[in-house]
Amino acid sequence: MVDVPVEELIKKTNSLFKLVNLASRRALQLNEGAPPLIEDDNHQAKYATIALEEILAGKIIYKK
Repeated sequence: MVDVPVEELIKKTNSLFKLVNLASRRALQLNEGAPPLIEDDNHQAKYATIALEEILAGKIIYKK
């Protein structure tokens, strides 16, 4: 299991609400077959974890 630093993620979105909204939307996209934007080394990470890692890496950003 990957430890995703929540404080760093909140800094990326400036809001916990935006973070949860962005991560959930991206996890749904991944569930529907969208390719991940980061490497998943163990191929067993859950969609929510992949979404959070993509946000942390700056691959996904929040737009109004």
